[in-house]
Amino acid sequence: MNAIAKRNIGRTQLQVTQMGFGAAPLGGFRGVISEHEVALTLQLVRDSGLNYFDTSPYYGYGRSELRVGQFLRDLPRASYVLSTKVGRWMEPLNHNAPPADLRPGGLPFQPQFDYSASGTHKSLEQSMMRLGISEIDIVYIHDVDVYTHGSVEAADQRYREVMEGCYPELEKLRSAGVIKAIGVGINETERALRFATDTDIDCMLLAGRYTLLEQVPLDALLPKCLERSISIVLGGPYNSGVLATGPGDNAKYDYGAVPDHIAGRVIALQDVCARHGVNLIAAALQFPLAHESVVSVIPGAMNSAEQQANFAAMNEPIPVAFWQDLIARDLLRADAPVPA
Repeated sequence: MNAIAKRNIGRTQLQVTQMGFGAAPLGGFRGVISEHEVALTLQLVRDSGLNYFDTSPYYGYGRSELRVGQFLRDLPRASYVLSTKVGRWMEPLNHNAPPADLRPGGLPFQPQFDYSASGTHKSLEQSMMRLGISEIDIVYIHDVDVYTHGSVEAADQRYREVMEGCYPELEKLRSAGVIKAIGVGINETERALRFATDTDIDCMLLAGRYTLLEQVPLDALLPKCLERSISIVLGGPYNSGVLATGPGDNAKYDYGAVPDHIAGRVIALQDVCARHGVNLIAAALQFPLAHESVVSVIPGAMNSAEQQANFAAMNEPIPVAFWQDLIARDLLRADAPVPA
C-alpha cells in the first residue's frame, strides 16, 4: 500500500497521506525522548513524503505541541496538514500538587477539562502559541467518553457541554476560515456514533476501535460516517502495542494488560502471518485503509527506527490470500473490506 498516496478529509479540500504521524509519544508518555531523537524522527517523517501531523495539548502537557511546532513552523504552510485538540487547557503545576497521569517526559503543567466556548478558545490559543503556528487545519474535540470521565453520567454531562459551547464555537471558527475542519477524537464506538449522528463534523480520530482485533464499527459507525461524509483517521492501529510487540510480558492492550483471549487471538494472527510471510505490523497498518471511510492511519513512534519500520510496513506488499485466510479462520469479520 502506498503510504504517501493522499485522500480527502470529508467534504473539505484537505488532503492527507494514507499514513500520518501521531505525535503522542513525543510528549513523553512512553518514556523520555531526547530533542535530538525527536528531530531525527520528524525529519524522517518529512523526508518520507508524509504530510499529516497530529498532536494535542494533553500529550506531555504541551511538550508534543512544542516539539511538533519547532519542526513545522518554518516549513511552507501548504506542505503539511496539522491537527490538534480541544477540551483541556493547561495551567502551571503547583509544586505541592501530586503529578498528573502520564507524567514521564511531560512538562510541569496540569490539564483542566473545559468544553465551554471560552475554554475552547483558551485551549486553541494556547496550542497556537506552543506550536508557533496560527493556522491549524483540523481541531478535534477530545475525549468525551466514559473511560476519560469515569461514568456514563459524567460523559453525558461533558457531551452536553460540548454541544452548548465547544462545538458551536468550532462551527463559527470553521465558517470564518480560522480552521478548516472539525473532528472528534474518541476511543468509544457508541460515543463516536452519537457525534456522527448529531453534528456536522468533517472527520473523526478513532483510536484502536477499527483494527485487526476489533471491527465493531462496521455495524453502525462506519456506515453512518459514509452516509454523512465523515472521514475516519485511525489512531492506535496496534491497540496500544500488542499488535506490534506480540503478547509478551510488557505488552499493552487498550492502555492496560493484555487479556488472555486477546493474547490468544494475537498468537493466531502471528501464525497466519508466518504462513504467508507477512509482517503483523504491516497487516495492522494496512487493514483499516481498505474501508472507504478511513483516510489515514497515524501510528506514533518513539524514535526514528520505529518510524522507519512503520513506513516500511505500510508499503509492504501483502498477498490477498493472507486476508482470505484470516477470514477463513474467523480472525477477521467476513464483511470487513480488505486491501486488494
